Amino acid sequence: MINYVYLVPLFPLIGFLINGIFWNKMPKTLAGLIGSGTILASFAVSLGIFFEVKSATFQGPVIVTLFDFIQSGKLNIPFAFQVDALSALFLLIITGVGFLIHVYSTSYMHHDEGMVKYFAYLNLFVFSMLLLILGANYLIMFIGWEGVGLCSYLLIGFWFKNRDYTNAAKKAFVMNRIGDLGFLVGMLLVLYYFGTLSYKDFFGQLSAAPANMSSVYGWIALCFFIGATGKSAQIPLYTWLPDAMAGPTPVSALIHAATMVTAGIYMIARSNVLYSLAPGTLHIVAIIGLATAILAATIAIRQYDIKKVLAYSTVSQLGFMFLALGVGAYTTAVFHVMTHAFFKALLFLGSGSVIHAMGGEQDIRKMGGLGRHMRITQLTFLVGCLAISGIPGLSGFFSKDAILTAAYAHDPILYFLGVVAAMMTAFYMFRLYYLTFTGGFRGTEDQHHHLHESPAAMTMPLVVLALLSIVGGYVGMPEVFSEHNLFDEYLKPVVTNFGEHHLAAGTEWMLMGISVAVSVVMIMVAFTMFRKPSFSPSTGLAKLLENKWYVDELYDSAIVRPIQSLSALLDRFVERMGIDGIVNGVGKTVKWGGDRLRLLQSGQVGFYIFIMVIGMVALFTISFFWVH
Repeated sequence: MINYVYLVPLFPLIGFLINGIFWNKMPKTLAGLIGSGTILASFAVSLGIFFEVKSATFQGPVIVTLFDFIQSGKLNIPFAFQVDALSALFLLIITGVGFLIHVYSTSYMHHDEGMVKYFAYLNLFVFSMLLLILGANYLIMFIGWEGVGLCSYLLIGFWFKNRDYTNAAKKAFVMNRIGDLGFLVGMLLVLYYFGTLSYKDFFGQLSAAPANMSSVYGWIALCFFIGATGKSAQIPLYTWLPDAMAGPTPVSALIHAATMVTAGIYMIARSNVLYSLAPGTLHIVAIIGLATAILAATIAIRQYDIKKVLAYSTVSQLGFMFLALGVGAYTTAVFHVMTHAFFKALLFLGSGSVIHAMGGEQDIRKMGGLGRHMRITQLTFLVGCLAISGIPGLSGFFSKDAILTAAYAHDPILYFLGVVAAMMTAFYMFRLYYLTFTGGFRGTEDQHHHLHESPAAMTMPLVVLALLSIVGGYVGMPEVFSEHNLFDEYLKPVVTNFGEHHLAAGTEWMLMGISVAVSVVMIMVAFTMFRKPSFSPSTGLAKLLENKWYVDELYDSAIVRPIQSLSALLDRFVERMGIDGIVNGVGKTVKWGGDRLRLLQSGQVGFYIFIMVIGMVALFTISFFWVH
């Protein structure tokens, strides 16, 4: 099955081409079937590959070369895919969760006039992410990396008639280009110092490289991390992700759960050999990740747009993943990627179900009591909230606890700050749950009249994701529960953790108890505060949080406006008065001279003879003086 790995990205590419070419003729139902069917086919192949990789007879990684891509002198970069434990796992996450989102979209987008084009973009998005995951070298990864950036632009600005939505799409595109420049510089450094972009050759050279190359490792790792901060929305390049809520809700689920934002985590986990040789960069990764987790959590506490709360939640959870990467717990970060994909896709699709029932309303202040009308959505959303809050027995508990444990083993301060972020997570998620599903309805009478549960095409993916959010964490149970951590053992041939993360059983139980206790307390606090909510204008710190610490305004004042002012000056004095002035001046001078010279053509023969005589005299005079 591994030899047919090219079919995994090929199926969604075919779906994109069919729906893209015939977008104005294709029936909506058929477009949904093609879009969803191609992802299901990819999932089936991915499942076969996963079980083959998991088998005892697998000797990996396996490189499947399709054709020579770039060949110049000694440089040879093939268009090749690498199949191993890490790529096989991500294939399942992307195609499995992606398929559920496609099925959900067949109902959610059915009344949209651009549904066929939407499915074409969605298929292209999945294709790009699969290319990113499967690439056997950094160049193929970079092609997929840029592909998901393009698709995010197309899908965030899908409803392009709304200027705010197109601005959000442009913001995502530009901020990702900033990060991508860092990734590109890192690739060039790898090519310059090691002469290859292949994972196998590069990591092999790292193992044998001299110790005096440590500064080079650090710079390459730092450049790669800059790329990751863009794709995976970390400080300072995180502000595009909350604005990405402008796109259709299933797009938000795909971006936040299964594709784009996980790219940075994957890239660092894939490059774990490099990062283990650059401990200074790892420390930066941990600090940035923890700071992002806390900052985003504080903002989520005071947001009222249901999707914005979930967006800042994603930024915060990504911060947890980078914290795990920064302390060298690479497999733990990947584990949280998997569990987060389950419950975050569930939460976003659940919010889409709510928005669908509310006729497009996203303000949770105008909701309340929806649980009585949307029982399936309420129960599945509750599962997602419990999972992300780290309640025992659900997937988020195992992955969050593993991150906090690794942080404690590295530095107890990181653990306690991580617990603070986890406390806020439980608070803002249950604030969202209580304001949306409990209490009395606060919307209009017309909205109340039309409240209803979503159709089966939307609720069935919710049920499946809720089940995965419950059982998905048991493959990574820590050693205090099981003799072996199956998830770590599965990834061990590809991903080697850096540093020692084992603690005494008593210490682990204590750490788990602290994190669970504070989460439960925060859930109770949220219940007390929001079972009978009252809303008043924000002041002081609350206003600061509601306005997202004014980071966007700071960026606008410190970066955007100065650049716009500089651009205006360059436009006026360099472009118009300088370059245009010179070009236009030459043209005007030639035209002026021509206008004057044409007057010599009077049509009078006597005048022409006079000019000839004058010319001859002039020539004789010049010749006389030249000779003498």
